[in-house]
Amino acid sequence: MLPWTALHLIGAKRNWEIGNIGTYTLTAAILAGLLLSWFARIHLGRLWSSAITRKQEHRVIDTGPYAFVRHPIYTGLIIALLATAIAEATFVALAGAMLVTFGLWLKARVEERFLMVELGPDHYGSYCRRVPMLIPFLWRH
Repeated sequence: MLPWTALHLIGAKRNWEIGNIGTYTLTAAILAGLLLSWFARIHLGRLWSSAITRKQEHRVIDTGPYAFVRHPIYTGLIIALLATAIAEATFVALAGAMLVTFGLWLKARVEERFLMVELGPDHYGSYCRRVPMLIPFLWRH
């Protein structure tokens, strides 16, 4: 852990120890999450947008990381964020990570409603029934 983190500036104390193996494991999780987000963004190509909007030639992408989760960019960010909070080892960091995770989940739900209207229940609804929203192999729609 770096001595100049924001939590040190506000005086938050570590609530648990993670040790060397934990440090390496969490670092790998952070990198994996960021790589997933990066790869998903690249895979989406011109259909990506920071705003929820219909793009020209908009269609369901169900290949690459989108074959495992409908929002892999958010999934990767959540993985990296939660791993960072655990490595920071404070309840404040964990609470912040949970709030941001909730925000990403809310944005994903808004995108889901938009895509269902724009792409239709036949196309997007079918995709939703096959592929979970954020957590692979855990739940669907």
